[in-house]
Amino acid sequence: MKKYLLPGLKLTIVMIILCAVLYPLLIAGVSKLAPGQGKGETISVNGKVVGYANIGQKFTDDKYFWGRPSAVDYNAAGSAGSNKGPSNADYLQVVKDRIDSFLVHNPGVKKEQIPAEMVTASGSGLDPDISPASAKIQTKRIASIRNIDELKLLNLIDQHTESPLAGMLGPSKINVLKLNIALDDLK
Repeated sequence: MKKYLLPGLKLTIVMIILCAVLYPLLIAGVSKLAPGQGKGETISVNGKVVGYANIGQKFTDDKYFWGRPSAVDYNAAGSAGSNKGPSNADYLQVVKDRIDSFLVHNPGVKKEQIPAEMVTASGSGLDPDISPASAKIQTKRIASIRNIDELKLLNLIDQHTESPLAGMLGPSKINVLKLNIALDDLK
């Protein structure tokens, strides 16, 4: 038994050192090279941090672009989806309520035109991005409230659209917080 116990104990100690000490130190060191030095990429306006680039924020004011709904009310400490399937009656009611609210705030838009992402929460509940289509469908509302030419808004959307990684991995997307900051800067 001693023949097997001692090598097993040695292997366990080596793996603890590798996995619980060296690997976390390596990852922490690499994170220092990333934007935000491992603390997340913050977005500042006039020297004041207004949010994080990779965490969705709640925008409900009609003068702003709205982001994707959140199942956790944009609480980064509780990142999660609703875990309700597409046949769950409670989930269907939540989606219906979101559709009704979107239609009230965006007159002239038909139910069939609403991108699914505008009424369904992401898996994390913290998605910071929307598709260009989701931004464009909101331009009439924002243009009318802010008294801005709709073409200016469409140009702003085009300027903030990020292409797929390597031109083919993932969809085109727009960071809602960055777009709304640029919207406030429009004169």
